[in-house]
Amino acid sequence: MITLIEKRPILTIIIVVGVLLLPFLDVLEVTIMEARNFVTAREMLADGNWILTTMNGEPRYEKPPLPTWLSAISGAIFGVNSVWGMRFPAVLMVMLLGSMIYTLSRKLTLTKRNSLINALVSITSLYVILIVFEAPWDIYAHAFMLTAIYCIFKGLSQDALRGNITTWLLAAICIGASVLSKGPVSLYVLFLPFLIAYVVVYRRETERRKWLPVVLVLLGGLLLGFSWYGYVRAIDPETFAAIASKETGNWTSYNVRPYYYYWSFFVQSGLWTIPAFISLLYPYLKTRVPNRKAYRFTFLWTIIAVVLLSVIPEKKSRYLMPVLIPLAMNVGFYVTYLVKRFSELKDRKEIIPVYFNGGLLFLIFIAAPLALIYLAVTNLITVDVIAVIAFLVVFIVAIYIMRALIRKNIYHVFVLIVLAVICTAIGSLSVLKNNLFNEYYSAFNDEVLKSSIRLYSFEMGAPEVFWEAGKKIIMIDSLEAVMEDESFYLLLCSDCETVLAEKFNSYRATYVQDFDFNYNARTSKAYKDRKAGKVYEMIKVGK
Repeated sequence: MITLIEKRPILTIIIVVGVLLLPFLDVLEVTIMEARNFVTAREMLADGNWILTTMNGEPRYEKPPLPTWLSAISGAIFGVNSVWGMRFPAVLMVMLLGSMIYTLSRKLTLTKRNSLINALVSITSLYVILIVFEAPWDIYAHAFMLTAIYCIFKGLSQDALRGNITTWLLAAICIGASVLSKGPVSLYVLFLPFLIAYVVVYRRETERRKWLPVVLVLLGGLLLGFSWYGYVRAIDPETFAAIASKETGNWTSYNVRPYYYYWSFFVQSGLWTIPAFISLLYPYLKTRVPNRKAYRFTFLWTIIAVVLLSVIPEKKSRYLMPVLIPLAMNVGFYVTYLVKRFSELKDRKEIIPVYFNGGLLFLIFIAAPLALIYLAVTNLITVDVIAVIAFLVVFIVAIYIMRALIRKNIYHVFVLIVLAVICTAIGSLSVLKNNLFNEYYSAFNDEVLKSSIRLYSFEMGAPEVFWEAGKKIIMIDSLEAVMEDESFYLLLCSDCETVLAEKFNSYRATYVQDFDFNYNARTSKAYKDRKAGKVYEMIKVGK
């Protein structure tokens, strides 16, 4: 099995990502950022707003459109209201990301095994998985940028310039695609640290004439990427300027955190946290890796990325996701070292962390099935066959992890950990699917959705509600906005009934329904009030 995995590394990466993410892709609730993207994608298909993008009928220029274009195409194939279909392109981006980490590692002259370890660490890191659901724009930007980085590295490392025209052209297209996914973000947090690290480590090996194509690629990519911004600014300058001003203002006034906020960045790798930390101990590992130059390069790439992120006042944990790319390569160096040398190690300082990490993971993977049994027996959760099988496999794999650890077979330990991560994710999502329960959950009635009269919302603009409605909801803030309507439906928050008498006293309000799009119970911390409310039918008095 392991021989087969190593023989088809790219296929292995694609299968791991597919099994990890695709079966339960629609289980988790649509997040606020996803909802914005999905509504915009739906309006592309319904209204043809592919360039001048909209959300709920209003201009939506905060984010560039490439991820939304791909979501719209997927929605056209799998269903315009399919959460699974809308999320599917993001999964393809994770597959691309893992594949590019492998190919870039090979270009760094790392072995096939080391390169595969790098890729598997990246695609099973905690935040790489979560980014598919939390921030659909980020994974596109970073996957395309990493592809561009691979092409540039390939172009710089090859002897001939003429034969690299396709490589340089692909690099420019991918830079443009990254900018069209989330502006210059990935240029700053992924490409710039890569470029600095490359210059520091490989500048003596790179001919000066090769830097001209890099400059041309960068200029071409920027021209392609910012073409959408230029077009929108020319067609709708006032709206574009207002949105741009608000977005740039957020960099210095929104989610401001101290400069050391990102110092625990290695924790974002999840189960790889301890190996990730050790891989950053440069004085320790630099003498233990066969390719010291490549390790120095990925180490600098990681650290420089964290430093550049730290100087920006606005900070969010998900912004660290691109740091996990070079960090995964660092982890790969450490794991590969253990694979080759662990059976020979005598120093307790090297041995104890490995046993501690392996033992900790063993306890986690053993405890998860036992916790499932306890919760199921006490009727605290409902489980299905998929969850039972998945956690049974996790239990068995945990035993084999300990067995491999005792035998000092670190490569088997690594492969088994990846398998346990996959099965734990499948089992957990299966349990989640059967236990996300909100007794008050209710969607809009057909009476509301299929009616020809307009649907308004008073001071209630949750993107999740727009997505669930499947149609435009006109936002209003006063009676004047609806004076020409003899009747309409009005959305209000659950505790806003006083608004009817205060703001709409010239209309007779008839309660139609409650709606609540939360999957979680109202007692849960994950419950969002903005996703629930009431619908009234408003008829002008005297009619």
